[in-house]
Amino acid sequence: MADFNKILDAGDVDGGIINVVVEIPTGSSHKIEWNRELAVFELDRVDPQIFAKPCNYGFIPQTLDEDGDELDALIITEQPLPTGIFLKAKVIGVMKFVDDGEVDDKIVVVPADDRDTGNAYNSLADLPKQLINQLEFHFSHYKDLKKPGTTVVESWGDVEEAKEVIKESIQRWKDL
Repeated sequence: MADFNKILDAGDVDGGIINVVVEIPTGSSHKIEWNRELAVFELDRVDPQIFAKPCNYGFIPQTLDEDGDELDALIITEQPLPTGIFLKAKVIGVMKFVDDGEVDDKIVVVPADDRDTGNAYNSLADLPKQLINQLEFHFSHYKDLKKPGTTVVESWGDVEEAKEVIKESIQRWKDL
């Protein structure tokens, strides 16, 4: 029998395999966010289609980034993933990001068992350069029609830097 008292946590950060919940599928222009007070997914806004997400977008449970929201994850898969599912994901890096003056980092992950795709991504260096360029362009410009210049991709970090960002976000959650 299932133990419904268990709550999904961040996973095995030191081992590099974390839990991620999908909010927005690849190709969607719907800004869907987890509302932790109501425990439901909520449509925050509809962005212009030109700013549809270039990859699946989600969050790591029981974390808080410096902006007060759950720590974001960019989930790299060949197909869109539906809102609301969770997956075991392998950490491959971090996009250091600032949104409207607040740190809003994005942990870059792939499904933990991505052998079936033949990709076996282990770091950002394994991703196609064009995908990195698309991600950087998207996050640098997706708010340009409303608030130009308010988003900045500052840098990209490796797996160890990503793990440190996750650990700091877990501690913030615990301190809440």
